[in-house]
Amino acid sequence: MSEVPPGQRSVGQMGRYLLVGGFNTVFGYSLFALLNFCLQGIGSYSYMLASLLSNLIAITVAFLGYKWFVFKTKGNYLKEWIRCVAVYSTGMLLTLAGLPILVPLLRRSLTQRPQAAPYVAAAIMAVVTVIASFFGHKHISFAVKTNPEADKATGRSFFTEE
Repeated sequence: MSEVPPGQRSVGQMGRYLLVGGFNTVFGYSLFALLNFCLQGIGSYSYMLASLLSNLIAITVAFLGYKWFVFKTKGNYLKEWIRCVAVYSTGMLLTLAGLPILVPLLRRSLTQRPQAAPYVAAAIMAVVTVIASFFGHKHISFAVKTNPEADKATGRSFFTEE
């Protein structure tokens, strides 16, 4: 876990989180839409593959935004990225579980445009994961260390910023 000065843990942090999260939500959703469109010829569940691929790319983009702009941590990149993936994996699994439920329901209710169902379902799931992921990132991915001296005793790795 990384050391962050107390002044950076504020309402401003939530604002920065919303900016980065908003950008990444648009980026991730746009990537999903593009991949879903490109992959739709491979079968009726192509939206699942599009979701998985777009999430993996968007997680890495979000990680860098959160690390550099929101939580401003100086910790180990690899460890924080792994924790970030763990936090997002929960949301990704929730999305992968929710899509096969929402898409058929939406296809039945969107009778004029049933092909829009995967896009609407992904937007609904994005809202759910944005809300939940803030708390995961704050308390897991970029958690503030209570004993920063512990890192100094163990030395620094290649992935640690100076």
